[in-house]
Amino acid sequence: MVYEVSAASVEWNPTTERIRVLAEKMPNSQVTEFGNVVVKAKVDSRSTRSTFVVDDSTNAAKQTITREEYDRIAAEQDAYIAGTDVVVVDGYIGSNPEFRTRARLIMEAANANVAGMQKQLYYPVGDDYDAAGWQPDTTVIYTPNLPAPGYPDDRVIAVDLNANITRVLNSDYFGESKKGGLRMWNNIVYNRGGLSLHAGCKVIPVNGKPTAVLIVGLSGTGKTTTTFTTQLGSKPAQDDFIALMPGGQVYTTENGCFAKTFGLDPDLEPAIYNATTKPDAYLENVSVDADGKVDFFDTSYTKNGRTTWPFSYVDPWPGNEVPPAEFLLILNKNENIVPAVARLDGAQAAAYFMLGETTGTSAGGKDEEGKFLRVPGTNPFFPRDMADMGNRMLELLEGHELKVYVLNTGRIGGTDKAESKKVTIPYSSAIVQAIVTGTIDWVTDPDFGYGVASSLPGVDDAEILQPRKLYERQGRLAEYDGMVARLKRERAEYLGSFAGLDDAITKSIS
Repeated sequence: MVYEVSAASVEWNPTTERIRVLAEKMPNSQVTEFGNVVVKAKVDSRSTRSTFVVDDSTNAAKQTITREEYDRIAAEQDAYIAGTDVVVVDGYIGSNPEFRTRARLIMEAANANVAGMQKQLYYPVGDDYDAAGWQPDTTVIYTPNLPAPGYPDDRVIAVDLNANITRVLNSDYFGESKKGGLRMWNNIVYNRGGLSLHAGCKVIPVNGKPTAVLIVGLSGTGKTTTTFTTQLGSKPAQDDFIALMPGGQVYTTENGCFAKTFGLDPDLEPAIYNATTKPDAYLENVSVDADGKVDFFDTSYTKNGRTTWPFSYVDPWPGNEVPPAEFLLILNKNENIVPAVARLDGAQAAAYFMLGETTGTSAGGKDEEGKFLRVPGTNPFFPRDMADMGNRMLELLEGHELKVYVLNTGRIGGTDKAESKKVTIPYSSAIVQAIVTGTIDWVTDPDFGYGVASSLPGVDDAEILQPRKLYERQGRLAEYDGMVARLKRERAEYLGSFAGLDDAITKSIS
């Protein structure tokens, strides 16, 4: 089903230069010291509470609306668009001709920065592109200035998986465009026999052999940082979403990067910093003064400042030449007894993938920031019943050996900085390199049964690797043992709440 665009005026797939002109006309935009455009959006994070899937297009039971309600929303949005100037951006999710998905964004011209950001992430159409003949597989229709009374914050993101159309009302946050297309793509990948992962992908040459590493993590847990931090001359292949297919086949999705900017430091994250400060990059909700000077550390508006830029800025590994995945890293930005690295075996890997434990960040808004979360697969954009995700992951793991690890990118020992320890970016980088080179000495954790490191090159602190030692030295073993008991109980209850989830997954952590 192709949505027919009927608006006051339509600009079909305008050039990057034309969109930049429109973006600079926005009253909430500004040109920075780097020559790029920054926009202060009225919405500063994705709107989870306002996102609903049409009930006859999904097997999920939560956050759904009826077909009749969706049709009402659609009619209101169509009537609004009829009197509005819009831009249409067409492109591909993915670059592989045998797997890519044709995508379309219909955007109010008054919020052209979103169109510019999305154009950087789509793979471009070819020379034979014809707007009238383009048959999109996914469509996002975006009206930031149309309220949706009755929904949380008068905002709604309505998803129809039958027609693969997502309608966004009353949000000007770019993430709803990006995630709108990828949410529908999640379902497409599942129906093709694979599983979409909210993951970065990097290729590390190990003894001359290109080795693919997947990095799964909720937004803000260090996924992009881990992907772009280099080990042994590694190159990023993808920043945010990949398709994992049978046999470990990996397909990439985006031709650009959507990265957090809070705390962006050129010494710790040089690749991301250099790309973010190029003239073609877009900035969203990043602090800038009247003279255009950017402050990546200012949180007066939000910690969830964002940027987009072309992937070519970071000399990536070719997306169509990623070897079958060998390693899967599950990021958990935690603050208690999760070690800096833990090795998982068998169904245990599917279990921790489903647990998706982390501390929430500003990417999820005030409802999530700072709170302990469990998000299956760290993928809040999977639009089906969550048991489908866990069972498909177990199926893929049984058909192709993946070495799976949990990495804590937060702290060990609690939130009190005087008695806890930070898992720094250099520590995390050393751990990734030790994983792929096989230079970690492992012992079995007596409480959780996974492997923990007794030593590894580049990490000289045993308490980072085995949290029990930190708690024991500080006389806090009773606190540690209490958390062990609570986590075991809560994890079992959580996995048990997914009707239809394979018993092997739940039993693996008991």
